[in-house]
Amino acid sequence: MERLRQRIGIYGGTFDPIHDGHFKVAEAVLRSFAMDRMLFVPAYVPPHKRGQTLSSAYHRLAMLVLATFDSPRMFVSTVELDSPTRPYTIETLQRLQVEYPEARLFFVMGADSFKDVTTWHKYERILSEYDVIVAARPRYSDDETIAGSLAPQLHASLIDLRGGLLPSNEQLMLPHIYLTDYAKVDVSATNVREMAASGGALKVLVPPAVAAYIVKYKLYQNSECQKS
Repeated sequence: MERLRQRIGIYGGTFDPIHDGHFKVAEAVLRSFAMDRMLFVPAYVPPHKRGQTLSSAYHRLAMLVLATFDSPRMFVSTVELDSPTRPYTIETLQRLQVEYPEARLFFVMGADSFKDVTTWHKYERILSEYDVIVAARPRYSDDETIAGSLAPQLHASLIDLRGGLLPSNEQLMLPHIYLTDYAKVDVSATNVREMAASGGALKVLVPPAVAAYIVKYKLYQNSECQKS
């Protein structure tokens, strides 16, 4: 009966810019969790990054659209960019649940973000009311850093799928926190911005259309952008 519900991945982040690591994570999650679609949700200015320099939300949105254009199950949502306020993640998930009332939402986030999740607004609701997929980069194995600060009841819902394991039907019956390492591309947005600033070959780090966009609009030439 559960599989009658549509499964939608919600991949939030600044995506400044989207890179091959993000894209490979999205592909792997779509496949491994039998997702119907993946929604990339660019943040206008996420609460935990206020005060940092980010590229224009519209540049980041354009790069997401270019990167996902040829992928039939990948979409970009402007739910946060369209909001009159700067919503917290729990508010975004609630709005998307209203937009997709029959769907089961899986929030996708990186391990670097997850290790700080206890500082997020109403984080316990995010981790208990929704499925959460944590995407660790290659060689990221610090279990204590990843989940050590979680409350015991949340720690109990953590399922380790690293090593290419797939979630079982039994595990998918209830919301869980899934720790994965499906994507083997070890790249970060910081790497991309530094490469752009030095005039390096961006096509090895980002989709070709995104590389061309960065060059055309001369993004990440300002040294302040490398600090975000």
